[in-house]
Amino acid sequence: METPDTPWEDLTGIDRHAACLQAARGGDRKALDALVADLTPLLWHVARGNGLDRQAAEDVAQNVWLGFLRHLHRMREPRALVAWLVVTARRESRRTWPESKRVTVGETEEVPSDFGLPEVEALRDERDRTLWAAFGRLPRRCQELLRLTVLEGRAQYEAVSRALVMPRGSIGPTRGRCLKNLRAELER
Repeated sequence: METPDTPWEDLTGIDRHAACLQAARGGDRKALDALVADLTPLLWHVARGNGLDRQAAEDVAQNVWLGFLRHLHRMREPRALVAWLVVTARRESRRTWPESKRVTVGETEEVPSDFGLPEVEALRDERDRTLWAAFGRLPRRCQELLRLTVLEGRAQYEAVSRALVMPRGSIGPTRGRCLKNLRAELER
C-alpha cells in the first residue's frame, strides 16, 4: 500500500498539525503551507484579542511563523504545536506594540462590501458592534477561552488546556459560564 503524499489530509486537529510539523521538519513545503493556512487565523485572533490593530496583528502572525521556523527542529512535542503558537503569539503581541497603538476589542474596521443591501449591512454591523462590545466587557480569561474554543473547536481542548494552563476537564464548564456571561452582557 502506497503512503499518500500528504498523510495529514485525512487527519484533523492536533493529529493533523503534529503530522504536518513532522513532515515540515523533513522539508515538505506542502506540510508547512497546510500549517500556515490552518493556524494563521488563530494567531491573528490571538493578536487582535490582545488589542492590536489589523496591521499589527498581521505582523505578529508573521513574526510567530518566523520564530516557528527557527525552532522547527527543537520542538520536542509536535502535539503541543498549537499551544506553543498561541503562547508565542500572546507574548509577541504584548511585546510588539506600546499601549498607545492598541485598539479596543470592539473597534470595527471598515471592509468594503460588494454585496448586500444597506439595511441588511446596517443591521449586521449593529449586531456585530453589540456583540463585540459585550465580548469586550467579559473578563480577559473568558475572552481568551472563547476565542480559542471557537477557533480550534471542541476537539482541540488539549491544545486550549496547554495554552491557557487550565485542566482539560474544566474547559467545557468554564466555556459554558463564559457564554452565559456573554448572553447576560448582550441582554443589558
